[in-house]
Amino acid sequence: MREASFIEQNKEKWILIESNLRNKADIEPDILASNYIELTNDLAYAQTFYPESKTKEYLNELAILAHQVLYRDQRTSVSQIKTFFRYDIPEAIWKIRRSLFYSLIIFSFSLILGFVSAHYDMDFVRLILGDQYVDMSLANIRDGNPAGVYQQGNALGGALAITINNVRVAFMAFAFGVFYSVGTGFILLSNGIMVGAFHHMFYEHGVAIEAMSAIWIHGAIELSVIVVAGGCGLALGNSILFPGSFTRIESFKRAIKNASKVLLSTVPLFIVAGFLEGFITRHYQVSLTLSLAVIFLSFAAVAYIYIFRPSQLAKINGWK
Repeated sequence: MREASFIEQNKEKWILIESNLRNKADIEPDILASNYIELTNDLAYAQTFYPESKTKEYLNELAILAHQVLYRDQRTSVSQIKTFFRYDIPEAIWKIRRSLFYSLIIFSFSLILGFVSAHYDMDFVRLILGDQYVDMSLANIRDGNPAGVYQQGNALGGALAITINNVRVAFMAFAFGVFYSVGTGFILLSNGIMVGAFHHMFYEHGVAIEAMSAIWIHGAIELSVIVVAGGCGLALGNSILFPGSFTRIESFKRAIKNASKVLLSTVPLFIVAGFLEGFITRHYQVSLTLSLAVIFLSFAAVAYIYIFRPSQLAKINGWK
């Protein structure tokens, strides 16, 4: 990117950041922290591509000022962790938002594909889920307990096993992104098809609403963060395929920095999903209203973390 284009693209943001730093008493600490991160990122770019320019000197002066404002009093580790989750992660989410959207599209398409395939091929569900699992589910449906599979075993042991498995799938979706996004796409596709076929099995036997009220108690968070992990993987692959004005190595470094932060944000949510599946889903027949409330709150939490909060901060800070 030419220096003039770099300046034109970012000058409004720099003016806003400078104003925030000069009027720090009226600005929230989280915003100042965000400004500092933005400046250091832009400064690193300017040092790489315009090392002798006045742009680099200007950004360096702003970065020094931001550092003085933020670190005048030594921050505790607790405050650093708070800033990381409240600010750094939303910024990283915003930077890979397109990859997250592509991941959602792939997963949604594969879910529909799995549902439609099961509708037109009676054996498709057995091919995807296995005869043993399908036979067990059909027996539960005949007994009037379509989601009875979630009532088996010890709640704590089940929660731990589920959490570990979900985290494993998420990290695979992330790591396989290095294969030019193809590996991540395959994981999203295979999981989406499985979920679609699974849903059709209950739909075909007329118990979709009851079964979904159980499955989505934990699935709202579980499947959402698998999509997020897939977006992290796609961000890695796309950084190699489409490096833009950076070298492929530099583009990959930037992508892995942002994607790793976003992936880390999914771990607490996977723990929550594991807890819900181990301890709450098994009681889905107690109250349909309560089940729907949990599902709604879960989707609302995911939407706030990965959509509304990053968008809000992007408007405040002028993120591109």
